[in-house]
Amino acid sequence: MKILLLGHKGMLGSDLLTQMRLHHEVVGMDQEEIDITSAGECAKAIENTTPQIIINAAAYTNVDGCETAKEECFAVNAEAVKNIAMSCQNKNIRIVHFSTDYVFDGNGSSPYKEDEKCDPINTYGASKLAGEKYLQELARNFIIIRTAWLYGVNGKNFVRTILEKARTTPRLTVVDDQIGSPTHTKDLAAAVDHLIEKNAQGIFHVTNRGSCSWYKFAVKILQEAGIDDVEVSPINSDQLVRAAKRPAYSVMSMQKFIATTGKAMQPWQLGLQGYLESVKSRLHTLT
Repeated sequence: MKILLLGHKGMLGSDLLTQMRLHHEVVGMDQEEIDITSAGECAKAIENTTPQIIINAAAYTNVDGCETAKEECFAVNAEAVKNIAMSCQNKNIRIVHFSTDYVFDGNGSSPYKEDEKCDPINTYGASKLAGEKYLQELARNFIIIRTAWLYGVNGKNFVRTILEKARTTPRLTVVDDQIGSPTHTKDLAAAVDHLIEKNAQGIFHVTNRGSCSWYKFAVKILQEAGIDDVEVSPINSDQLVRAAKRPAYSVMSMQKFIATTGKAMQPWQLGLQGYLESVKSRLHTLT
């Protein structure tokens, strides 16, 4: 099929581009080619490329930055989704869009299912939920993929940050009271392909399997990277001054994805190993 991939140069977008090109014809567009906050540019891009599927991997993902740049945050994460959906009306185009675990308040204690109540506690989560609602209201054929704690080769992420900090300091402090599912963008891209292949529709939760705290994730990162001379200490979220509040628990149930695709995501620990293997040459400059 012919796919228009928006945000193809980003961390997730670059892995989607590699994955989708295995089975589909892909046209990639990023900030240089399209302003998705412009309804006119969205309509023109879709008219010119005539895709069967649009994958929107573009997003404003600076969670703390969203608190002070609310207008830009909502323009990219919500209004742009509205523009894409409206441009696809009366056309047989499937839309694949990415949302977040941050649409939940984090007060739960068991994995969130797709139909559970959304109640975001920060601007980023609110903007992504608004984007979801636009898509549900305006599009007939769509997949909304809620994912979490992303890291990949082409982009700033928690794994890279931990490795870089370990190069310059013997002690790290990481929050231990936020629980989620670290997700390798390469694994997520493959999961998207499975959903497209099954002609899936609706909302799906897709992350690597299992969960941990940011602290335990950091410990595992250093362990897998062979760094044993850096001490990692756990702290509570209230000891860390950040603009945006984070959900305490944002693990999501994968049962719908498994039932639909017949596939299970690999454990987050294996996803991490795969990532570190892919950036092994860079690690020598970090350790």
